[in-house]
Amino acid sequence: MGLVARSGTLRRRGPDGHCMAGRLGNSKPRLGDDYLSLHGRVIEELRQAILSRRLKPGERLVEGRLAEELGVSRNPVREAIRVLASEGLVEVTARRGASVLAMTDEEARETIEVRALLEGQNARLAARRRDQDILKRIAAVLKQGNEAVAARRFELLPGLNQQFHHELAEAGRNRVLADLLKRLRERTAMLFSPTDPVRQARTWDEHAGILRAIIDGDERAAATLAAEHVMRAGADFLTTIHVLDEEPLQEESATGVKTSSGQRPVAPKSSMKPKRAKARS
Repeated sequence: MGLVARSGTLRRRGPDGHCMAGRLGNSKPRLGDDYLSLHGRVIEELRQAILSRRLKPGERLVEGRLAEELGVSRNPVREAIRVLASEGLVEVTARRGASVLAMTDEEARETIEVRALLEGQNARLAARRRDQDILKRIAAVLKQGNEAVAARRFELLPGLNQQFHHELAEAGRNRVLADLLKRLRERTAMLFSPTDPVRQARTWDEHAGILRAIIDGDERAAATLAAEHVMRAGADFLTTIHVLDEEPLQEESATGVKTSSGQRPVAPKSSMKPKRAKARS
């Protein structure tokens, strides 16, 4: 059984010749798939497998086995690993080769704290400057996010969340700060991709609150809400990560390699509890 690319989705071909969704594949078509190159599709499939934790933190990414399962040559897989390494989702070492980034509890907490601080300052600047063109773009992304939540199109939300925070960084109109936030967003992407519908809805409610404060020009509320949003999402991640990792440790991976039990992030001991914002509604 191998995987074949069809209509922008990589699928497994069964013994009867029919295609069925594989562990890396997604049975639901995604917007834009038909316009992605083969390289782009492989990057997206691996990215979503990491963010959804079908590929576990610490799991090795073996080019040959991934290429065989996806039904492609090694070249697009190698390119995908390079791109995902630049995004902070994959780490490459001389000893182990490429593997999914495994962030410890302490590393995650420290990164979340820095991102919360910078997101708060950026929202403060956005409320001060109130660039109307950028605010319209943010409002458009917010509308798409709310529509995706209402339609339960949760597979669209990680991308929309990244787009929302990208536009928010632009609204601060500080290129140095925007560049720092971009790197932190890439490094923490897997920390901020909840699959629980309640958490998804809450995330977009919080986005709406941040945007309202910016539109009102309330710098203090915008900064508080933005920092609180990041801290709460980080606390959720640190609280639930050990539950996600209690799946069978010897589960067969998409690469054909048994999942190693020694690469799990440390069980959470976080006391991160965001302060409640005293913001105008």
